[in-house]
Amino acid sequence: MKERIKQLLADINALNVSNSEEIEALRIKYLSKKGEVSNLFNDFRNVAAEEKKEVGKLLNELKNKAQDKINQLKEAFEKSNDRAEKLDLTRTPDPVELGTRHPLSIVKNEIVDIFARIGFVIAEGPEIEDDWHVFSSLNFPPEHPARDMQDTFFITKDPDVLLRTHTSSVQTRVMTNQKPPIRVLCPGRVYRNEAISYRAHCFFHQVEGLYIDKNVSFADLKQALLYFAKEMFGEETQIRLRPSFFPFTEPSAEMDISCNLCGGKGCPFCKNTGWVEILGCGMVDPNVLENCGIDSSVYSGYAFGMGVERITNLKFQVKDLRMFSENDMRFLEQFRAAY
Repeated sequence: MKERIKQLLADINALNVSNSEEIEALRIKYLSKKGEVSNLFNDFRNVAAEEKKEVGKLLNELKNKAQDKINQLKEAFEKSNDRAEKLDLTRTPDPVELGTRHPLSIVKNEIVDIFARIGFVIAEGPEIEDDWHVFSSLNFPPEHPARDMQDTFFITKDPDVLLRTHTSSVQTRVMTNQKPPIRVLCPGRVYRNEAISYRAHCFFHQVEGLYIDKNVSFADLKQALLYFAKEMFGEETQIRLRPSFFPFTEPSAEMDISCNLCGGKGCPFCKNTGWVEILGCGMVDPNVLENCGIDSSVYSGYAFGMGVERITNLKFQVKDLRMFSENDMRFLEQFRAAY
């Protein structure tokens, strides 16, 4: 009996498995009612009286050892399965670093979030447009310089198909298909035939806003833009509106903010004026409303538009526009910590 117990103990210590079915088979072999350990217990009654104490102790140790070994094998097998399931065989041997949003996306999303708080919703439109939505509906006369080949990318020989030069084309689509009240924000990429330099590019990004309803005034426009400036650049930010001209708004204005570097005291960034231009705006021209099927005697509205690159320059002091499109990781990684 003692020799059988020792031999069985040695066999149990040497056990190993490769799958869960083998673990269950070993449990049945050794610990079931008809298993080898149980058979030894059945033969215990034939042991001589003077050896029962010693043999009984060995049998109990054998049973406990068999149970512990089966549990160890089961636990080890489950852990190995967990590691195998978590192992990504497609992963590169080098550490995969987390990326970050592009600075233009960061600023665009912030602009959208600010205006969403005062009721503006997103509107989008195609980048390949026709002359009506880009120019004619917006009160651009046929001789306007913006129609010149020097400024606009035309897709075909047909001058009616072109890349949009501003996201105002989205506004005209909204006005044509939706009845007032209208309160939309139009972010998107636009294209102009310009020489690429540190301050200009042939494509860039805009966010334009449009609000049309009854009794909309210039005071409403000013208050919305003041709210935006303070939310984007800080509570101490001040704004000023200077008269300007745009074919689709009347009256029109350009908006400056107090320089966020010097606090309006004057510095090289603001050319010692204390002010920095950030956007154009104005009341929607009645001709534009009529062109889009809106009664200008009942409704009025305001519109504004800003370049995302311009706002990003002011927020992060990026002085070269080309950096936004070069995908230089040294530049892009600088925006990981804060965003």
